[in-house]
Amino acid sequence: MKAATSGSARRRTAPVFVALVGLYGLLLLPGLFFPAYLDSPLGLLAAIPYLSIYLFHALGLPGLLQHDGACGWGWCAPSLAGWAFLLLLWGGLAWLAARGLCSLLPPRD
Repeated sequence: MKAATSGSARRRTAPVFVALVGLYGLLLLPGLFFPAYLDSPLGLLAAIPYLSIYLFHALGLPGLLQHDGACGWGWCAPSLAGWAFLLLLWGGLAWLAARGLCSLLPPRD
């Protein structure tokens, strides 16, 4: 019986993952039209995945920022490797969150 529940949770993980990523996209959407939105508490919450690249750079992971983080007075943009790192890290965390939510939900018949 436990194997059936686990398989059911696996089949439901992808739609829950897509829903989580879609909700995140909806949270970012007002920033396209109202730039001040990104300074609001919701906008700052939505920016955490992007801003985490600077934390990982400060912790010593090399190659995450362009010019190795030496951009004068401005903040360096993430490099291609940095974008890949962010997508894998936060995508993986979203997948684990979706998997956890599916394991908490009762199985469908």
